[in-house]
Formats: sequence, structure tokens, C-alpha cells
Amino acid sequence: MRKCLAAALVVTTALGAQAVEAGASAFFGWQVANVPWGDTLNVRKYPANYSQKQAAYPNGTPLQMTGRCTKGLTLDDIAGLSAWQQSQAVRYRWCEVWHDPTQTGDWTTGWVYGRYISPH
Repeated sequence: MRKCLAAALVVTTALGAQAVEAGASAFFGWQVANVPWGDTLNVRKYPANYSQKQAAYPNGTPLQMTGRCTKGLTLDDIAGLSAWQQSQAVRYRWCEVWHDPTQTGDWTTGWVYGRYISPH
């Protein structure tokens, strides 16, 4: 009986660890960067300059990236590159963020222009 319980505990623990690892890679830590002094990075509803603005963040603000960018790029694709190479890969693309623009727990997705973000 004890061996069965011990085996079940090991399997449960292993499955739990896999779930945490899988969830941990769901978001990528990047930050707002290269925005001109006194300005902010706009988060847009869709990946376009003319799209509705959801929020604006200054340089240094951490961003939770979903990993998806325009033109078929994912942040998983470039994860092994240097920070400079990653920044260059997203420079002319829009990338999706997960954020709380109203700071009320109402999380949503939005889009930021890659020129103004860098790996954190």
C-alpha cells in the first residue's frame, strides 16, 4: 500500500512540475525600451498604428508577451538568440502582449510595435 501511495505521489509531482513548466513558458518577459524621452509606448487593440489605443507605458515597464508576433514570428523561434538579435527580429513587427490597461484585474491582449520593446 505504501509503495502504491509513494508511486502515485511521484507521478502526481512529476505531472504538476510539467504543468508549471508549460505554464511558465506561456509568457515572455520583455520591457518597453527605446521610446523617446517623455513619451510612452502605445498598446493597440490590433496590430496597426491607427488601431484603438488601450494603454501607454513608459520605458522600463515590464511586458508580458504572449509569444505571437506578426508575419508568422513567435518568440519561441528566437529565444536562443542574443538580446540584440531578438530585438532586431521583432523590430518591424507587431507583437502581442497580455496586460491590464485599467489596472482592475481585467486582463486582455493588445499589440505593441517591436521597435520599442526589448528582452527583459
